[in-house]
Amino acid sequence: MTLTQLFFVFLVIQLIHGLGTWKLYIKAGRQAWEAFVPVYNAVILMKIINRPWYWVILLFLPIVNLIMFPVVWVETARSFGKNSSLDTFLAIISFGFYNYYLNYALDLDYKEDRDLHPKTGLGDWVSSILFAIVAATIVHTYFIQPYTIPTSSLEKSLLVGDFLFVSKFHYGARVPMTTVAAPMVHDTIPVLKKKSYLYNDNDKDAFVNKLSLPYLRIPGFQNIKHNDIVVFNWPADSSYSMAVNNPDRKYLKPIDKKTNYVKRCVGLPGDSLEIKDGFVYINGKQNVLPDRAKLQFFHTVETKSEISQNFLDKYGITELAQVFSLPTNVWDDKRVQDFLSKNNTHLEIVYKDSTIVHVTGQMSRTAFDRLKFNYVSNKISANATLELANTIKNDPNVISVVKNNSKTRDSGIFPHNANYDWNNDNFGPLYIPKAGATIDLNLEVLPLYERIITDYENNTVQVKGNQVFVNGELASTYTFKKDYYWMMGDNRHNSLDARSWGFTPFDHVVGKPVFIWMSWNTNGNGIKEKIRWERLFTTVNGSGKPISFFIPFLVLLAIWFGFNQFRKRKKAKS
Repeated sequence: MTLTQLFFVFLVIQLIHGLGTWKLYIKAGRQAWEAFVPVYNAVILMKIINRPWYWVILLFLPIVNLIMFPVVWVETARSFGKNSSLDTFLAIISFGFYNYYLNYALDLDYKEDRDLHPKTGLGDWVSSILFAIVAATIVHTYFIQPYTIPTSSLEKSLLVGDFLFVSKFHYGARVPMTTVAAPMVHDTIPVLKKKSYLYNDNDKDAFVNKLSLPYLRIPGFQNIKHNDIVVFNWPADSSYSMAVNNPDRKYLKPIDKKTNYVKRCVGLPGDSLEIKDGFVYINGKQNVLPDRAKLQFFHTVETKSEISQNFLDKYGITELAQVFSLPTNVWDDKRVQDFLSKNNTHLEIVYKDSTIVHVTGQMSRTAFDRLKFNYVSNKISANATLELANTIKNDPNVISVVKNNSKTRDSGIFPHNANYDWNNDNFGPLYIPKAGATIDLNLEVLPLYERIITDYENNTVQVKGNQVFVNGELASTYTFKKDYYWMMGDNRHNSLDARSWGFTPFDHVVGKPVFIWMSWNTNGNGIKEKIRWERLFTTVNGSGKPISFFIPFLVLLAIWFGFNQFRKRKKAKS
């Protein structure tokens, strides 16, 4: 829905409201025309039903208004003496059109001083629940959203099992685009594991999809900076829901219902980015991470004896890959390489001589069995920081520790085009688009920016011979409409990030993680190890070792509880 269409729908709703309530306004001592004036009519209606003025704001907040509209329909009926359960049911089931019946068919008296308190315990309970949901939805949508770290892509800075509060207001809260959805959940209704929003995922031009709002964002007080940790909607997400790991097909998803991801923003709009040996370079200079961040790479560790679990535990190695061996003459056979490339395999050589090849990486079970690979018992590919790798080198049982560095093209790496010989460790250079910037558009650069032009900026692209056509017109240049960012994990060899899908538009940005309120270690034994106590109530950003504010929080909580008890006793005595 465009802004023009949205405005038209808004006017139609005002007209429907006016036609259905103008007589009720008169019975309440107001003028008929007041029922038709946009926004003002809502202010007057709140006075008629004896509800606070700020309810008007709630009526215009997407998702929240789905709760507020039925409440206002019921309250309007009750303000004119229609208090029965049947009246309540009819007001809700008719989507407010019950007011037309009250307005034209009945001669009602306005109950100016009616009792606003629920008549039953159930009514009181429902009222409390409704407004708790409203308050929580406002906080969740426009201020703070809880988030859980699911993967190790930012290990050392953020751990798997960290529970975060994500600020929506730092970069500006995004107004929900999907207007008909369950409150306080993302794309999936818990337990039911069903889609939580109304959207046709087969046809983007379906009528129901026109209920979606255009992208709007409340101004923030901070821009994204280099190395900020950012939560965003995964641009490549096409899964039915977060609860379905293996969807039967790809689905269209509204931006705000795509899966939430968290990565570090290493590239800003207008930057030139390049990756050399796994290190990021921005505009020709190596990117320097904050002191809390620790890069991790897979290192090939060779020991004098078979690698044991005790060795892994000694150095805290939890992410590792096996090293496999194959005779050199078999590896060098072109038929073998063709077979590997067709069987979901991406292997890197870590050792090779005239008789044997040692490789590590991604390999299908079919390839392993067919070619009769063997495991190398005294070598592993271990994920470790550079500091840990240097420590392991000094172990007397260790022969060598070498950082893995991919040299061959990886077809799973952006832009997924054979003309770009890029991989996780060696990538670019690449220009990150900035709104208003213009590039030369030709067949060479088209693979880098085609998705931006088509999916993110809603144009069509055709190639005829060696010419590029945008929206049916010959285009030798293209001017970007949006800002784009480059999001990566610190766990450089174990992170699904921008190297796989490319750019992230600003309209996909959700917010900034600011606070860790809980951290749960699933591999720990007992409550003492399960909870990472030192991470409770720590800030995500900042320098130096994180400081836990958990104890000060408990002290303040005890003081507050004691003060409330003192105040109650004092009040009881008086």
